[in-house]
Amino acid sequence: MALFSPWRADFPALAVLEAQGQTYLDSAATAQKPQALIDALSGYYTCGAANVHRAQHQPAERATRAYEDSRIKVAKWLNAASPTEIVFTRGATEALNLLAYGLEHLIGAGDEIVISALEHHANLLPWQQLAKRRNARLQVLPIDTAGRIDLAAAAALVGPRTRLLAVSQLSNVLGGWQPLDDLLHLAKTQGALTIVDGAQGVVHGRHDMTTLGCDFYVLSSHKLYGPDGVGVLYGRGESLLQLRHWQFGGEMVRIADYQHAEFHAAPLGFEAGTPPISGVIGLGATLDYLAGLDVAAVERHERALHDQLLAGLAARNGVRLLGSPQVALASFVVEGVHHSDLGHLLTEQGIAVRSGNHCAMPLMKHLGLDGATRVSLGLYNDSADLERFFSALDQALELLR
Repeated sequence: MALFSPWRADFPALAVLEAQGQTYLDSAATAQKPQALIDALSGYYTCGAANVHRAQHQPAERATRAYEDSRIKVAKWLNAASPTEIVFTRGATEALNLLAYGLEHLIGAGDEIVISALEHHANLLPWQQLAKRRNARLQVLPIDTAGRIDLAAAAALVGPRTRLLAVSQLSNVLGGWQPLDDLLHLAKTQGALTIVDGAQGVVHGRHDMTTLGCDFYVLSSHKLYGPDGVGVLYGRGESLLQLRHWQFGGEMVRIADYQHAEFHAAPLGFEAGTPPISGVIGLGATLDYLAGLDVAAVERHERALHDQLLAGLAARNGVRLLGSPQVALASFVVEGVHHSDLGHLLTEQGIAVRSGNHCAMPLMKHLGLDGATRVSLGLYNDSADLERFFSALDQALELLR
């Protein structure tokens, strides 16, 4: 069945890429951008750039208003209790590092930080290094064959010494939604703070922070069809109060002297220096665009396209899926074929997919692999994209086997 994306024309790069003979199937790495975002960035720079929260002149007031309007839009998108629960960073990775440094004072020798075996490096290394700095223990929750965190093992590993639980909402390699409700409940029972890496999950559907109930949630703008260089840290009001400042300078300062300084509370206190102003404004424009879409129609399209992807891979001999992917991506290996060779031949045919360890080396080692090929979909993809991919895959495998 042919599937057409009614939103494809909203993303001008798709037509350019198609004219260049390129098929873009790497949206889990970064998504293409809607015209609404491009117009917002152009409008900001064309009408006069300015810094925020500083000067009284009109360009500065206009920039500050647009910047803070985006904070309100993000809060609404996540159903946060207040815009003051939204901190802008320069990426999801920076947001996770902010948490690792900002919560360091809560971790003592012998305490435990719990992550899972499927984490992206960005949600592994900050906690690994924090554990080393504080002589704490990093506990790693195992996963099952479907790529889900093992809840029985989690119940045994999350205990009275657990201070932090940091897990992904949706795996960037295995494509499986994680059992967050159960995991967050386990952590809360032990009085631990909870952190959810929503970099992949936030792209698919709408996620309500009030219902989810985690202490912190991070997301990446560039995966959510927004500009790069922008991340978001959501923090529950009372949880934000436990964060200590980690970067200094700019308008996060409330009072400063040579030997003493006082700093603003969140959010301003955690946005040191000049923030990514244009990117934040662009993210607001992207959310306006996404909010205008039919959510149910997008979900149906993503589901149908994902089913076509899985069916096509299953129909090819020697292709093995990693885990049981549920939405918009699939990672696979081919018996007797190295992923780099396959990636090269797909690239030669204009197919843009990801080949490698996907910033998840420990997971790949756990799976006994040095890498895999990943196809990931955006709301702008259609069945013609998949047809081109499968044609190129068949030609590549004919040469490699």
